[in-house]
Amino acid sequence: MTTSKFIAIAAFALISATMPAQTQKRQVINDGGTGRFKAEIVSDASLNAFTIYRPQNIKDVAAREGRLPIVLYANGACANDNVQMRLLLNEVVSHGYVAIAIGPYDEDNVYDNWREVLYGMRGTKKVLKMGNGEVVTPLSEEQMKARREAAQKNRKKNSGNDSGFRTYGRQLLEALDWLTDQNINPESEYYQCLDLSKVAAMGQSCGGAQVLSIAHDPRLGTCVIMSSGIGDIQMSGASKESLKYVHTPMLYINGGPTDIAYQNALKDYDRIGDVPVAFISTDPDGHHGTYYEKDGGAYAVGIVKWLDWQLKGDISQAGVFLDEQYGKRAFPTWEFKHKNF
Repeated sequence: MTTSKFIAIAAFALISATMPAQTQKRQVINDGGTGRFKAEIVSDASLNAFTIYRPQNIKDVAAREGRLPIVLYANGACANDNVQMRLLLNEVVSHGYVAIAIGPYDEDNVYDNWREVLYGMRGTKKVLKMGNGEVVTPLSEEQMKARREAAQKNRKKNSGNDSGFRTYGRQLLEALDWLTDQNINPESEYYQCLDLSKVAAMGQSCGGAQVLSIAHDPRLGTCVIMSSGIGDIQMSGASKESLKYVHTPMLYINGGPTDIAYQNALKDYDRIGDVPVAFISTDPDGHHGTYYEKDGGAYAVGIVKWLDWQLKGDISQAGVFLDEQYGKRAFPTWEFKHKNF
């Protein structure tokens, strides 16, 4: 991570939460997603430690459709960079949500990022096709070893430019605080556009642990834990004790037994008490799911269905999660289970 990204985090703490939103940069990818509300990705001067994903012409959309539910997102590896999840978040937002992801706005190529990840994905899918149509062939162990050694040398060479900053789950709540202020500020472009009673916290891998670390917050309406689970470990402020304070319906979605988080996710599912929880296994997707596929792949479709049910009250989506036979009509290779509904 660069020094500039660390400075962005520090600068955020110095900015008044009451400052109206000031969009600086914006980009549109994949024609804004497949949903009715074409998405854009923006940076904001008053929230420069985060990236905002929102429908284009947000005020017009909110005036026509009503206030928009919110998604708070934490990154895999607890990274300060949300580029890898750009395809999925862009797709979710195109269905009528506003999402804030940890990490400053960045215009890096999402496929360049994913290509490096997919080179090491042996033992899961035989064909790894990214959303741009490019097919990636995983490298051999020898090739990966050479790449790791080269990367290590590069890190040492540039160690003076890396602050070592790690993100933390509390940032999700800081983002929600900012949205709360913007929603009541008449000078803000988000004024009366947001439904603060409908908030999801969502995270992948280490980011899922960050979600569990703040899952006690009463403002949350649901949590989505992607390719993640805490099990018996402690990570990013979360442990199995965190599960005692979960109070919202939970969705666990993971890539099956080849997913490094699969066993931990199973333990979480068993330990969660009276809270409704759905568990989806998508073998052989592995730890990286379908996030690199076109528009986030099947994971994006499933997550939108969950959010539409939990945050928008669309009960027609409930059958996907509560009736395995029905769920398999939409996702034939997925395995479903649930409890406490």
